[in-house]
Amino acid sequence: MPKAYWIPHLDVSNQEKFQAYRSTADAWHKTNGSRLLARGGRREAVEGKMRARNVLREFDSFDVAVAAYSTPEYTRAHALREGHAACDFLIVEGYDGPQPPAVGPQPAPAKLKGYWVAHVDVTDMEGYKQYMAANQKPFGMFGARYLVRAGRCEVTEGRQRSRTVALEFPSYQAALDCYRSADYQAARALRLGKGEIDLVILEGYDGN
Repeated sequence: MPKAYWIPHLDVSNQEKFQAYRSTADAWHKTNGSRLLARGGRREAVEGKMRARNVLREFDSFDVAVAAYSTPEYTRAHALREGHAACDFLIVEGYDGPQPPAVGPQPAPAKLKGYWVAHVDVTDMEGYKQYMAANQKPFGMFGARYLVRAGRCEVTEGRQRSRTVALEFPSYQAALDCYRSADYQAARALRLGKGEIDLVILEGYDGN
């Protein structure tokens, strides 16, 4: 069964009030079996517009992730950030299909992984398919693994584009290097004009 992910993007207007939300939510998350993959580390928004804070949290399944959002415990936490942060919040199904095949020597793994989170509105699917074929080489060169690839999605707050993709890399540096590589930039050129994209690169969570 594929995993699932909470992906909130936030702009905080009142840090003190937001901290009350985060402390309450964190205490509940320790009991519900979810796993925090990215929050509060280095980030680089490389395309489009992304909010200042970005979170990636893993659940055992889409149904579990959707149900968790509506629990009394999270509802109480959520109420603490209302009016203190603007949030686009989506719940997405994980991907369990084929992964990009490894190409050449792989990047050394780091203590903290790196992630791409991309939201896309495709305007030319046939043209976009050329990009999807071409990006497999750079993804394979830099050790990328799909976590999310256009599975089921529920937008619970705010708004989001129609398609979401999330990739995990062996390190934040590998995630950056993949995007900056000549091979990826050649693939990227194939999707220009084929869709609108917001893409942020995140460093994994360090436990603090």
